[in-house]
Amino acid sequence: PSSQGASQFSSEQQKMAWSSTSMPSQITFITIFIISTSLPLSHATTSPTPPHPFQKIYAFGDSYTDTGNTKSGTGPNAFTYVSNLPYGQTFFHRPTNRYSDGRLVIDFVTQSLSLPFLPPFRDPKASTSPHGVNFAVAGCTAIKHSFFVKNNLTLNITPQSLGTQLVWFNKFLEGQGCKDATTPSECKAVFDNALIWVGEIGANDYAYTVGSTVSSKTIQQLAIKSVTGFLEALLSKGAKYVVVQGLPTTGCLTLSMALAPEDDRDDMGCVKTVNSQSYTHNTIFQSKLQQLRKQFPNAVIVYADYWSAYRTIVKNASKYGFKELFKVCCGSGGGEYNFDVYGTCGSPSSNACSNPSEYINWDGVHLTEAMYKAVSESFLNGTFCHPSFSYLLSRKQSG
Repeated sequence: PSSQGASQFSSEQQKMAWSSTSMPSQITFITIFIISTSLPLSHATTSPTPPHPFQKIYAFGDSYTDTGNTKSGTGPNAFTYVSNLPYGQTFFHRPTNRYSDGRLVIDFVTQSLSLPFLPPFRDPKASTSPHGVNFAVAGCTAIKHSFFVKNNLTLNITPQSLGTQLVWFNKFLEGQGCKDATTPSECKAVFDNALIWVGEIGANDYAYTVGSTVSSKTIQQLAIKSVTGFLEALLSKGAKYVVVQGLPTTGCLTLSMALAPEDDRDDMGCVKTVNSQSYTHNTIFQSKLQQLRKQFPNAVIVYADYWSAYRTIVKNASKYGFKELFKVCCGSGGGEYNFDVYGTCGSPSSNACSNPSEYINWDGVHLTEAMYKAVSESFLNGTFCHPSFSYLLSRKQSG
């Protein structure tokens, strides 16, 4: 996190990150453009179109990055209507199994690099996609699913973990001829012009264990170890340009706000204990990234500071056009948050607002397209990537 973000927490608040919140254990949530110009030909010749900085993107993560690897379920899960309108209504005008009214951060990233939207891995067309694949899965955890089974915390949770996404990616790589150290040229062909985008991952791990005997410190250690190992595996295979998102301010999500005691609030008006937990997670995770930078000096590893970007937007909401910081655009129940975990977005009892661009929260756990756009611009053109995204592009263009 930025130094500005760091100054917001005292040592006492940092300690709070080690403890669980008081949310009921039965509630779970799935946290889960180059324009070619043509000059008239006269005595002058046209200039060649600059090459795209990246030819493809491989994305990983959870519901904040998933572009269709999950569909609506039928169990007791709180969010089972992603295949129904109004999901997708703002941009696609139809549900695309994205947990939002429109595009996600990864969609804005692909558009900024003049690439098409990434197909989900489970789409049969993904294996032949020349521009990359999205392996993210809504509800996915950083820690292996077996850990949650062992602790009787499975409920109706997605069985995929970040490890599953690595298995999928390895399978995809094998189809490209990239297997291991014996296929260096094939792996080089895969990674030289590829951007690896690792969306936020780990928020679900904390959420699924709230109210259990599993401590948040245990989740922190296991989740960070898992993500670090995942990144090391990618870098060892030849990944050269990597962007990794940290956890957002999960205490600002409507579900957190609705369930936490009213006296558990920070200077943003969000749930203090939950935000502090994510902040501490990010701080420790960044030290691991620094170790990876030393281990793989030829790679560019960028940390996308989701926590600070989100905080800045919340603290300057009107500047970004937001009027509703915590109330959901799509939900039911009315009241302060219009949120009912048993009548979530897409369900028969729910309804969607007519002005989602004025809302930060879409369905109580996921964000509106407008918020994802603001966050993506903070990463791509702002100061919330370390090193900056422009530095990564310059490194790519210089070879």
